[in-house]
Amino acid sequence: MNVDAEAPSGEIDEGLYSRQLYVLGRDAMKRMAQSNVLIVGLKGLGAEIAKNVTLAGVKSIALYDPGAVKIEDLSSQFFLYESDVGSGKSRAELTAPRLSELNQYVPVSVVDGELTEDVLAKFQVVVLTNTDIETQVKINSFTHANNINFISTDIRGLFGSVFVDFGDKFQVFDPTGEEPQSGIISAIEPDGTVAALDETRHGLEDGDWVKFTEVEGLEALNDGQPREVKVTGPYTFNIGDVSGLGSYVKGGIFTQVKKPLELSFQSLADQLAKPEYLVTDFAKFDRPAQLHIGFLALHGFANQHGGELPRPYNKEDANQVAHLAKSVAAQYPEVLGETAIDEDLIRKLSFQSRGDYAPLAAVFGGLVAQEVLKACSGKFVPVRQFSYFDSLESLPSKEEITEEDAAPSGSRYDGNVAIFGKKFVEKLRNLKVFLVGSGAIGCEMLKNWALLGVGSGPEGRIIVTDNDSIEKSNLNRQFLFRPSDVGKQKSSVAAAAVVKINPDLKGKIEARSDKVGPETEDIFNDKFWNSLDFVTNALDNVDARTYVDRRCVFFRKPLLESGTLGTKGNVQVVYPDLTESYSSSQDPPEKSIPLCTLRSFPNKIDHTIAWAKSLFQGYFVDSAENVNLYLSQPNFVESHLKQSGDQKTILETIYSFLVSDRPLTFEQCIAWARLEFEKKFNNDIQQLLYNFPKDAVTSTGTPFWSGPKRAPTPLKFDINNEDHFNFIVAGANLHAFNYGLKSDVSTREEYTRVLQTISVPEFKPRSGVSIQANDNDPVPEANLGDDQDEIQKLAQSLPPPASLAGFRLIPVEFEKDDDTNYHIDFITAGSNLRALNYGIDPADKSKTKFIAGRIIPAIATTTSLVTGLVCLELTKVVDGENKTIEDFKNGFINLALPFFGFSEPIASAKIKYNDKEIDKIWGRFDVHNKDITLKELIEHFKTEEGLEINMLSTGTTLLYASFHPASKKKERLGLKLRDLVEQVSKKPIPPHTETMIFEIVADDSEGEDVEVPFITLHL
Repeated sequence: MNVDAEAPSGEIDEGLYSRQLYVLGRDAMKRMAQSNVLIVGLKGLGAEIAKNVTLAGVKSIALYDPGAVKIEDLSSQFFLYESDVGSGKSRAELTAPRLSELNQYVPVSVVDGELTEDVLAKFQVVVLTNTDIETQVKINSFTHANNINFISTDIRGLFGSVFVDFGDKFQVFDPTGEEPQSGIISAIEPDGTVAALDETRHGLEDGDWVKFTEVEGLEALNDGQPREVKVTGPYTFNIGDVSGLGSYVKGGIFTQVKKPLELSFQSLADQLAKPEYLVTDFAKFDRPAQLHIGFLALHGFANQHGGELPRPYNKEDANQVAHLAKSVAAQYPEVLGETAIDEDLIRKLSFQSRGDYAPLAAVFGGLVAQEVLKACSGKFVPVRQFSYFDSLESLPSKEEITEEDAAPSGSRYDGNVAIFGKKFVEKLRNLKVFLVGSGAIGCEMLKNWALLGVGSGPEGRIIVTDNDSIEKSNLNRQFLFRPSDVGKQKSSVAAAAVVKINPDLKGKIEARSDKVGPETEDIFNDKFWNSLDFVTNALDNVDARTYVDRRCVFFRKPLLESGTLGTKGNVQVVYPDLTESYSSSQDPPEKSIPLCTLRSFPNKIDHTIAWAKSLFQGYFVDSAENVNLYLSQPNFVESHLKQSGDQKTILETIYSFLVSDRPLTFEQCIAWARLEFEKKFNNDIQQLLYNFPKDAVTSTGTPFWSGPKRAPTPLKFDINNEDHFNFIVAGANLHAFNYGLKSDVSTREEYTRVLQTISVPEFKPRSGVSIQANDNDPVPEANLGDDQDEIQKLAQSLPPPASLAGFRLIPVEFEKDDDTNYHIDFITAGSNLRALNYGIDPADKSKTKFIAGRIIPAIATTTSLVTGLVCLELTKVVDGENKTIEDFKNGFINLALPFFGFSEPIASAKIKYNDKEIDKIWGRFDVHNKDITLKELIEHFKTEEGLEINMLSTGTTLLYASFHPASKKKERLGLKLRDLVEQVSKKPIPPHTETMIFEIVADDSEGEDVEVPFITLHL
């Protein structure tokens, strides 16, 4: 998987796996690279599992499915094409070469012949899909006895199941994948009660383990031994009596230690009688037991009918399955206990059992692939041991599906027809849909839509837009892209790829590269939005999501919203007049690092990484841009001196970059980097300790260097220290880049030779330098002791811009994914050097890139599952007028735990005025008289709505207010609204505008101020 073809050292290809690396971790991925996986069954579900496991990366994958390709396979199997039907080749033969294109590090092979014990023994994980129960039990008895991890999974229409057996002894190295909790200690009592600093929540739970460092007075706690925690409150926990170890003085850090989890699994034969369930929907808490019996009854039916499942919506077959279910329940009495068989549910399972639904294959393909990765890596908690799921709410609510309507007709959509019937499938094919984004979720969405035939009918259409291009790191989870596509436009490549999956989409999918926002409202105009049936977001930022949400609310279009973060994912349905919108709720803002902590008192690696990135920005971006502004902007100094800010520092920087320290050779860039090392990691620390000596106390008599403040130590430069050396190399190369200089120094010996020639001035701390000690203290003035005369002299010493005509510096554009540009190298070295100053454990380049680059962790398994859940909601949206809010499902999942949580969406709020009620989010007042005057509008609302308009505005432009002078009111009342807007805003209304929004402040008939929705004027 992750053995670089050019450097076979076992290193992970971070260019490909960068996002996944932050989900699984280096150790887990290396364990995965030692595991061979067998996947049995290559219909849609098997293909999904194989795809996700291949993208994630294991040692090898083998496929087994000797079955010939049938036309109905194309309902869910995206590796197969219409030309494969009747080719004489098996599903495995055809899938293998197409699967291998996804990841050059994962060899894919086909297993021929029988699945003998000798064949099974070659694999660490065996996955069975859509396999009869007798074969499952037989293979599992062998795998359980031979310590081979086993998974069996099945989807039948809108129903799915999975069984997991990882043997008698399975060790989970990291159950959650979350960063270990850590914090600073303020007190430790003799009874072992530990208090976190300044009432900071410790985030621990009973049974967690912690170790201690830097504790003074109870040094015995610093032995590195984990101690079990009993939580006594959100800010305190207990580790047991410590009275015999001494008395706490000060300091100390606690860090959570993750203890391996030992699990034991039973065989399938044992679990059939006494199943253990992972509940996926707590609103259907009693459903797993019923489905356990139902799936076994289906196996019994197929066994009696030569392997054939019940005919779609055939009542005779369904009655036989229900009868078999009673026999199974009698055979395994502990499954249902005293509960009766739900015969209606069992019949529905029978009706759909031949259905092969791509979205459900995506849900279980993501879930099961993650279980495979757990088996290979030991990371995250596996499913224990059965899990069942259904989405019966996705069926049309008021449309009775007959056997005739669900009968196969030799179509690629027969797998969907067997569930929804022909009429509803045709409805899906004639949808007009808009997909915003074609990255990870976007690719999966388009793949599912292609298999369902969404937009492929005579009236159908798909519009997909994405202004991004394909990068190497996208290939790990954006299924429609291949290495040869790197650099191309995402939307066009994705569109072409799904046409290959389903040729019916040819001419039906439009790929755009326009960003969706206020600046493109002439492209995505009223006519465009009004033509759509629904919108799906596949975005990675809140601002874009919020904008699309606002457009959907305005044009009253359903919106399917989703997102992923590592193993976590969420799905939200937004439906007009029924649910709240995406913008109705917001995540809490990210906690920022206090400036005082960043500047002088870091206490963890996140602080030093943020500081190093700020240093990068100041050195190589801001300084170069300020120099260029000085050289290109007339009267820069005069205008700059009028602005607030650190004027002297900026002018000194410009002087340094243009005069005193302007390099002409690469060796001078090395000298600059060496002197900056001295300033930042030695001189500044000396100055800080001069202001606040290590024995300093506060006004209350407590040690200054205590709690979150860690006393630093100046660094002495050492060429043999990798962080020291890397700071010089990266700093010199980036400084040279600013000046367009080429490096002529490459080896450590050459750098050493240059460094030995550099004279480093001796530093002596200065008195009178102010340093902010706490965030609530006043910020010291940057120019304390400097007067304007000094600043003016500095300004006058700068060379006239005319004397440097044509000279410009090249600002660096931060790019985290290029390992040759020194950006992350510099930030890593700078962060680790500052960490060394303050006695903080340093971070490797990978962790630094993750934090500094604000990388969102991602993995294909979560993307697959979340997109499948979105598409389960899609059919509900299409049938929306027949649905209630209880039919829709907002979802949150965490595959690491694993956890599934579903709930109905929150209903949209209502507002009342006078004797009327209107929807707060979806309501509006529609005015269709494009020539209406302000006076007519005011009179209309008074007469028809009983509302007295006190203020009227559009955007940020106030058009009318009751407090305006009478002359202004008189002047404006007679104007048409469109003319009034142009006159007051002094801007013409764009020609593409078909509607205008006006906000009003109004009183009701009782003279009370009331909340009312906006006005839409249709032009």
